[in-house]
Amino acid sequence: MLIIGAIASALGIAGALAIDWFPKVGSTQADDIDTLFDVLLIASVPIFVLVQSIVLYCVWKFRMRPGDELKDGPPIHGNTALEVIWTTIPALLLVGLCAYAYVVLGDMEEKEPNTMVVNVTGEQFTWTFQYPAENGGKPVRTNQLYLPAGRPVKFNVRSKDVIHDFWVPEFRMKIDAVPGITTEYRITTTRDARSYPVVCAELCGLGHATMRQTAHVLPEAEFETWMQRKRAEAQNT
Repeated sequence: MLIIGAIASALGIAGALAIDWFPKVGSTQADDIDTLFDVLLIASVPIFVLVQSIVLYCVWKFRMRPGDELKDGPPIHGNTALEVIWTTIPALLLVGLCAYAYVVLGDMEEKEPNTMVVNVTGEQFTWTFQYPAENGGKPVRTNQLYLPAGRPVKFNVRSKDVIHDFWVPEFRMKIDAVPGITTEYRITTTRDARSYPVVCAELCGLGHATMRQTAHVLPEAEFETWMQRKRAEAQNT
């Protein structure tokens, strides 16, 4: 059973790592999230295989045979050493994985210089994005998210009505938009110019499935051109 479990674990890990679970990488944080997911797979697949192997073996080995219907099994006191081992090992594994996840989360939330702030507001059933005013001008508001490539961004997320969830799958980060409070998270866009879907990941009403916009990641020069045009439009309104 140990040999079968080891072979099944190896095949399970190889199969799990071969699957492309996530969409394209759209932020530098995405690589850390993907690595964390792979580590969790490597840790969890052998445990799942081990437990299932033991269960299936016991079902076969200790199954009820004809004539045993009215018999009780032999009284067993248990094995204290074995119970200590199978309690200690998972506990240590959980502590190690939680510590690793905590370090990854801390690295992703670390402040970076030259961070751009975007205020995100969710309401049934749309997203609105606001870029703070500069030099006494007016803030820029848009229903499409525009970001410069390769730059850190801090999202301040709010809701006007019910709970929503601000999610760009390619960024690998999401957070609830909760009425009455401001939540936040940070990402750094990759240097690729791409467009990504903005999704609400919290059931928020009949129009939940339609609560989608687009995040446009532009080269720095194109983003600055877009921003200057939008600031000029805001000043004239």
